[in-house]
Amino acid sequence: MKTSFKFSAFFYFSIFLIFQIFSFQIFTVNSQGSTDSCNSNLNLKGELLFDTTSFHCLSVWDQQGYILRYMRTDTNVWSFVLSAPNTNAYIAMGFSKNGKMVGSTAVVGWVSNDGTATMKKYFLGGQSPDEVLPDEGNLQLVNFTSSVVAEDSRIYMAFQLNTEMPSNRLIYSVGPTGMLPSAADFRLTEHQDQISTSLNYNSGQSEKSTPYANLRRSHGLLNMFGWAIFMPIGVMVARYLRQYDPIWFYAHTTIQSLGFILGFAGVISGLVLNNRLQNNVNRHKGIGIFILVLGCLQVIALLARPDKSSKVRKYWNWYHYITGRVLIMLATVNVFYGIHLGNAGSSWKAGFAVVLVIFLITAALFEIRMWKRK
Repeated sequence: MKTSFKFSAFFYFSIFLIFQIFSFQIFTVNSQGSTDSCNSNLNLKGELLFDTTSFHCLSVWDQQGYILRYMRTDTNVWSFVLSAPNTNAYIAMGFSKNGKMVGSTAVVGWVSNDGTATMKKYFLGGQSPDEVLPDEGNLQLVNFTSSVVAEDSRIYMAFQLNTEMPSNRLIYSVGPTGMLPSAADFRLTEHQDQISTSLNYNSGQSEKSTPYANLRRSHGLLNMFGWAIFMPIGVMVARYLRQYDPIWFYAHTTIQSLGFILGFAGVISGLVLNNRLQNNVNRHKGIGIFILVLGCLQVIALLARPDKSSKVRKYWNWYHYITGRVLIMLATVNVFYGIHLGNAGSSWKAGFAVVLVIFLITAALFEIRMWKRK
């Protein structure tokens, strides 16, 4: 009993630490972009080559602090200024026909550690870096009107397009910190994060474009409820309601079976989603598959459960406890990670965090009740 108590205490403390780590991202205010906003005109020491006083201005990517200013400045000339935090990474703005990165042309800018500012256009011919070609693509940049300025912890990328009407399907991305293109071949490393949006140039309204939104939502909800909500409830039933024998056992197996079915469907939907989007989410996918394997092992353990009088029953219990709790901890991490990858927003993180708080409080109350009974 002491060993079981110590392991449970460690388990719930681990869940608490996971919650603390991820909730820090939720309840802290992102200070990125504090030196630039649409409430004031640009007042830079560096020269942007054209005045932005009358430009439309809007926040196009809140999570990364991206601000876009634009205006039609001539009959067939559109001027853009993209502002973002300077994290020693490239920033990019792509123009797409269908909202996808492959097949689009992007304008990419960065400032090296020595202060050298560079801006180039790239054709995104595929997902691998070798298929991202510098100085290619269908964008007609107006010569000698492009510039990149780094100032007050932000980077400003200004350029003009020669076109009657730019594509309204825009893609923004940010590169990995410290991995800037080199002058040798100007190859881009894979972006750290990206978002697809649509822009109404007349009204200045920008909306996030989410391909396969229903499938994304189903994937997230199925995994969240299956692995990270029903599974912990089943664990608490088995630990705290054993006095109601055999009801606790049937409740435990029913809840865990439901969680496994939902989680299994969530992993399958995630694999389908990954196949359609072709995103690089190998870490998230790998953790999800490992969680599914642990779930399958729990099902096998249930079918192969030895009798209470068996000598190996003690080792079976250890195996069952450890596998289940590792599954739940990994599922908790992967749910938060999936919310981050999907840019689902702080509301999803906050909602899941509230559920974890409820679980922690409930478990603490039950633990206190068990102590008093002893």
